[in-house]
Amino acid sequence: MIVENHLHLTQVALAEMAKTPDPRLREIMLALVAHLHQFVRDVKLTEPEFQAALAILNRIGQLSNETHNEASVMAGSLGVSPLVCLLNNGDNGASETTQNLLGPFWRMGAPRVENGGTLLRSPTPGPVLYVKGAVLDGKGAPVAGADVDVWHSSPVGLYEQQDPEQATMNLRGMLTTDDEGRFWFKTVKPAGYPLPVGGVVGDLLRAQGRQHYRPAHLHVMVVKPNFKTLISQVYASDDPFLDHDPQFGVTRALVGDFIPHNEPAPDATTPGEVAAPWFSLDFTFTLEPGESRLPRPPIK
Repeated sequence: MIVENHLHLTQVALAEMAKTPDPRLREIMLALVAHLHQFVRDVKLTEPEFQAALAILNRIGQLSNETHNEASVMAGSLGVSPLVCLLNNGDNGASETTQNLLGPFWRMGAPRVENGGTLLRSPTPGPVLYVKGAVLDGKGAPVAGADVDVWHSSPVGLYEQQDPEQATMNLRGMLTTDDEGRFWFKTVKPAGYPLPVGGVVGDLLRAQGRQHYRPAHLHVMVVKPNFKTLISQVYASDDPFLDHDPQFGVTRALVGDFIPHNEPAPDATTPGEVAAPWFSLDFTFTLEPGESRLPRPPIK
């Protein structure tokens, strides 16, 4: 069809989108084109700005590799990732949820760890953290036999694939809940860390005058048949950036109390003592009914 003007162009594009056979894809494409066209009109997008936008999209793809996912970091920096999470959990946004962002650093294949074991696979200086977790269903009943995948940054703010000083799969582990829905392990207290700012995300944050440090957090993914896979982060209540997360991921339901202990204590995993200060965390996760499905790993 020959386009008459800019308004007719949108009508023509929407008419083509409406021919999409798959109903859900048709719904998405109709809304996408309508909103994109209206966005261009609202901001009066110039040709140089459009060319710059295309270059940015290309750059996002070029910056993504086996150890870094620029698109995932950008989605969080725009608030899109947390929005999708909050709209699809907690009774579709009606209540609090312990679901949260997957983040760009999850890897499949974390080593199996028995309850009471440790996530440390190489020397990792920093305060010891003992974690006790509980997994419940929506009625408060314990969920036994659930796989619990845990990963987090080191006390200097680096994940193992970013840090040559750490062994492969350091600070990662797969546990299983007991008959009372509990799991527990030893690790070190994670630190907040800077988002990678050498690419498109860094350019955006600098242009907006935004800080780029994420508050310290512990990642947890819980998988059990007949339940929706829970992807969560527990944020440290003592972190100075708790109110300024550049990924907009912190909700009140996910702030954990990392309790400091200022006296040495017997080590729960090895002979000897744990030096003070050390920390403990007790946190409960709630599963919703749904499909048990793993997400696509952002890195290999």
